[in-house]
Parts: sequence; C-alpha cells; structure tokens
Amino acid sequence: MQLTPEHEQMRRTALQFVEKEINPHADEWERAGCFPAHELFRKLGELGLLGIHKPIENGGLGLDVSYNLVVAEALGWSACGGVPLAIGVQTDMATPALARFGSKALREAFLTPAIRGDYVASIAVSETHAGSDVAAIKTTARKDGDDYVIDGSKMWITNALQADFFCVLANTSDGHRHANKSLIIVPASSKGISFSKPLDKLGMRASDTAQVFFDGVRVPQRYRIGEENAGFMMQMLQFQEERLFGAANCIGCIERCLRLTTDYARQRQVFGMPLLDNQTVHFRLAELRTELEALRALTWQACEQHIAGQDVTMLASMAKLKAGRLVREVADSCLQLWGGQGYMWDNPASQLYRDGRLASIGGGADEVMLGIICKLSGTLPGKRPQ
Repeated sequence: MQLTPEHEQMRRTALQFVEKEINPHADEWERAGCFPAHELFRKLGELGLLGIHKPIENGGLGLDVSYNLVVAEALGWSACGGVPLAIGVQTDMATPALARFGSKALREAFLTPAIRGDYVASIAVSETHAGSDVAAIKTTARKDGDDYVIDGSKMWITNALQADFFCVLANTSDGHRHANKSLIIVPASSKGISFSKPLDKLGMRASDTAQVFFDGVRVPQRYRIGEENAGFMMQMLQFQEERLFGAANCIGCIERCLRLTTDYARQRQVFGMPLLDNQTVHFRLAELRTELEALRALTWQACEQHIAGQDVTMLASMAKLKAGRLVREVADSCLQLWGGQGYMWDNPASQLYRDGRLASIGGGADEVMLGIICKLSGTLPGKRPQ
C-alpha cells in the first residue's frame, strides 16, 4: 500500500507522543502495574488519535483504517506493551461496534467522550471458561421492563479498574449460541458492578487488568448496540479491527527490538570484534527483518482489502497468527544476542519477550486463527477451496 504524506505526518505525531508521553514513564508504570489512563487518553484525544477512523459527527477524523494502522505501528515503539494495548482496547476493541451499529443517542453518550479521551472504554467479553470460544459465555442480560438485568463475570479485562464504561457481550435469549447474544454498553458506575484485585500478569504490566463481576446490574435496553441477539456477529466484525491493530502494533514492536539489538551488536565487542561482524549474527538479523517485511506486506494487503469493503477475516487471521509467532521468535533471538544483558528485566528484548507473548493468545489464540484459515481456505479434511 502506498502511504501518503498525510500518513507519514500522523506517524510522526504518534511517534512524538510515544517519546514524550509514554517512554519517559514506562518503567514507573510497569512497577505500579497501572498508568494514568484518563490523563494520557485526554492528551491522545486532543491529537485526534482516539477517533482516527471514527465518525466525524462524534468527533472522529473520519479517515480510513490505514491511518489507524500507521498509528498502531508507531505505538509499537513504546518501551512497554501495556499502554498501546490499553489504547487499542479503547479504539479497536470496545468502540468499533458502537461506532458502526450504535444509535445516535448511544454514540453521543459514550463514543463522543471516548474519542475526546474523557471516557476510558473497556471490552468485556472473555470469561474464565470462554476465552477464544466466545460463544461459550454464560453472562446473561434478562429483560425487566425497559431495562436489562445483567448477571455474570468477565475475566482478563483490560482497563477494568479505570473504565468509565464496558462494552459487554451477554446472552439475551435461549436461542442458538451464535444468535442469542447482544452487545450492551454498561457504565462502570452502575450499581452491582465489582472488581477483583489487579491480576498479576506475566507481561503487559503497565495496563490494569481485573475480573469484573455483574450482580443484578440494571441498564436501560436503549444501551444495547444495534439489534438484539446480533451481538455475536458484531463481535466477530470487531475482532477483525482488533486483529489488524494488533498485527500493525507488533510490526512496530518488532522493528524497535531489531533496531536496538542491531545497534547493541554493532557496539558490543566480543573476542576483539563487534558482535555484529559474526556471520551467524548478521545473517540471523537479516532473516528476522525479512520475516518482518513479510508480516508488513500481509497486514497492509488486509488493510487495502478492508478499505475496499472486502471480507478480510482470513487475511486478518493470517496477519494476527504471523504477528504473534514472529514476536515470539524475534524476542527470543534478540534476547540471546544481548546475552546476560538480555536476561535483565529492563532490556528491550526481555520486555518484548514478556509483553509479546500475549499476541498469540488475546483476540483469538493461534489455534483459533488456524481453524479460521483452514475453514475459509478449504483446507479442512474433505473440503475443497471455494
């Protein structure tokens, strides 16, 4: 895809934000297990970075998704993965369905302040027994007069402890598990919502994550996004934007790690010569850079087709699969090249080693991506390509 000067200007804006507003505080936020989301999101909102591909009438820029992916890639240069994750939850996980299917009143009440950065949004889909298997959720929303009464719990919820509202997937009927769910906006201040202690995670330490409990939580039925029982379909569409954001973000993370590792290998003297002069080292870095460009090409091909209105379920799944696996490979290889320094907590390779591992789990595990690819490409046993 050919990027324009406008794309590059947006990239520079995002990179400057990373260097000024995120990286100087990354170590502090990692230790605290949290970052000041409202403060940071308001700054992002002032720059227009929370509504790049959102409707103009709600304060968004109304641009296509390519501009959003440029920013997602730039955010990958953050010195911690938790903050870009939290931003992605706001822009590409908790609000796409609201922007696309929400009523005008619902968008004005929740999407507009989320784009400004006044509200922090969170997506509440996963449950302890239902991660990648979204259809297995047990949380219910039963009708009572003009309200829904929500009961259940959600697990591994990013932004949970700072959220102003949740986009909750709940069962709203007894029908087929793919046709009995709705997406409902639930204000975090609603009576009956409670939280676990912050979850102690392997990586993404700078983002707050918790279990959320819904005990008779009452919200108006007008807070439902779109038609009743169409929530599963909406969530599947939402996943495509999430996966493209994640793949683009991984490109930035990988590029940062490779750049810093190459610089280190050039400076590090081993047996009287720079580490980079060893053929095994510069050949390995060349292999990883080649894989990075393959991921970039796949991600931008999916982006182009998405802009053209095509179904990118398979390509987005491929990009997510490739991104998650390549992050792991790059982190492991670069950590090895740093040697003892790579085993230190604050090393960029060890940071990617911890944070990047989520890329093969969140938003659909690798195995789920493989199943989608098999189904859509006709490579399941006994199936022919369409």
